[in-house]
Amino acid sequence: MKKRIAYLIAFFAMVLGCFLIQKPLFMLYNDAVEKGVSPADFGRVILHGFTLDATTAGYLTVIPWLVILISIWFRQFPLRKILTGYYVLISFLVMLIFIVDMALYPFWGFKLDASIFLYMDSPKNALASVSTGFIILRIFIMLLLSALMMVGLYKLTPQRLAGTSRRVTGSAGMILLGGLLFVVIRGGVTESTANIGQVYFCNNEFLNHSAVNPAFSLLASAGKTENYASEFDFFDEEKRKELFEGLYPTEGENAVELLNTRRPNILIILVEGYGGVFIESLGGVPGVSPNWERLSKEGVFFTNCYANSFRTDRGTICTFSGYQGFPTLSVMKIPAKSRTLPSIAGKLVKEGYVTDFLYGGDINFTNMKSYLLGSGYQKLTADVDFSLKERQNPWGVNDDITFEYLYNEIKKQPLSQRWHTAFLTLSSHEPFEVPYHRLEEKIPNAFAFTDECLGKFIDKLKQLPQWKDLLVICLPDHGFHYPVSEPNNTPRIHHIPMLWLGGAIKQPAVVDKLMNQTDMAATLLGQLGIDHREFNFSRNVLGKEYTYPFAYYTYNNGFAFRDSTGVTQVDNNSGKTLVDEPAPSLRRMELGKAILQSSYDDLGERQ
Repeated sequence: MKKRIAYLIAFFAMVLGCFLIQKPLFMLYNDAVEKGVSPADFGRVILHGFTLDATTAGYLTVIPWLVILISIWFRQFPLRKILTGYYVLISFLVMLIFIVDMALYPFWGFKLDASIFLYMDSPKNALASVSTGFIILRIFIMLLLSALMMVGLYKLTPQRLAGTSRRVTGSAGMILLGGLLFVVIRGGVTESTANIGQVYFCNNEFLNHSAVNPAFSLLASAGKTENYASEFDFFDEEKRKELFEGLYPTEGENAVELLNTRRPNILIILVEGYGGVFIESLGGVPGVSPNWERLSKEGVFFTNCYANSFRTDRGTICTFSGYQGFPTLSVMKIPAKSRTLPSIAGKLVKEGYVTDFLYGGDINFTNMKSYLLGSGYQKLTADVDFSLKERQNPWGVNDDITFEYLYNEIKKQPLSQRWHTAFLTLSSHEPFEVPYHRLEEKIPNAFAFTDECLGKFIDKLKQLPQWKDLLVICLPDHGFHYPVSEPNNTPRIHHIPMLWLGGAIKQPAVVDKLMNQTDMAATLLGQLGIDHREFNFSRNVLGKEYTYPFAYYTYNNGFAFRDSTGVTQVDNNSGKTLVDEPAPSLRRMELGKAILQSSYDDLGERQ
């Protein structure tokens, strides 16, 4: 058994070593020295990329592990002969991916992913920018590296394995080893599984990209990258354009000025799942959110807002990039697309703001880390920055602790520096375990806890000198299905509150215009006098051009469109209309379909 285990360890170590060596080669090829990359940066790239390299090496070790498990039941097992073909295959693929990734990066500016397959139907055009010599040289290098890897794997493999008298015990031990291999592949035992975002560690895009394992990037995106522009082709281009024209105005002056300063400090609190079903003044459950109700009378309360999507990863993109939610995919999980999106943080950085993001949970989850760093957040604080004692929630750190941390951070902010902070709460997330027991029912009690934390935080914030020039925006990442007796995705589930507070607000007001969560971005930038034309799915609802109020949102392969005439909701799987109230409307149906089609067209064009 020792010989078998030693072989598996040696195989894993050699494959992992190949991936580690690839990183400095990738960096040097792509002009790392000219880019000012220091020797320490090389080390940081290797260190931060290690986990994803280990995951990918783990995947490649599965076949040898399975073969070793089978070998236990044979007296003489020709291991080297059986695995030679596998070695040839993986050596070729690993080095092919490495060379293609390294060679394409100067042209693409992002890591190799499955979008390359969109160009395979026209290889002549895809290769038009490089010479024949360029291609031949890289093919030669790829074959040479493949041969070296294959020979190395071949030599470390025992030619034959002798049988063992303890077959059952040996098999059990090998299965346990397989369990350890599974943990390596998964990327640990935390909530998040291995993903590209986990290796991002700074605001230097080149260093982050260098840390990403190209084989993992390609395989992870294979199931997510499609020809998005061909999705949901309800109309020909002329009809789609006619329906879509004018729905999302991106210019125009403000009709209302909410702020007493053009450059306030900005705090955006993205409140986990805090739908209107828990806000009494919006028709929600009474008594859950007394602080939200109280504060809504002190600021600008947007009462007719609808979340664009149904999950945190989607809602985060909708909020901070003013971009659509999609019914069949999460843009955050597709770094090649999410990196192209505009962002509030990115616009504010250009105006001289310093930016940071706070979340008490695992910021690697669903590639959140890569999106946040790419969108302009210069500092990220997450669960690992708190003590184990403070991580009492199954998802991380409860809201009372993170709100207190946020208060202390704001207290330290110099009055002369413009800053923007975003904070994602988590206590109002299943399993709804919170250190608070005001309400008997578990779910409303968790939301009441977050409401209590928010109220105390705002009251303390008012006492600071930073309050004078501060704008606080509170809105949920998505709505919430409650009570569970109601149908899934009933329109009221997507109804969410949005509240603007702070010393930067001129006076309390109520805005009852029908709008979307995505519109917060353009509305905020419009109030700041900052151009927002690249936010092409976000509308300044306080602008003079906002003449047709409507809300559009998606759920799991479905969409809905609401305007002053009513709401139409469609299930894409069946093609059936689930809601058409108060009366059927072909116009609402067509506008919803036009937005859905236009969203996928826009995503397909981003690169």
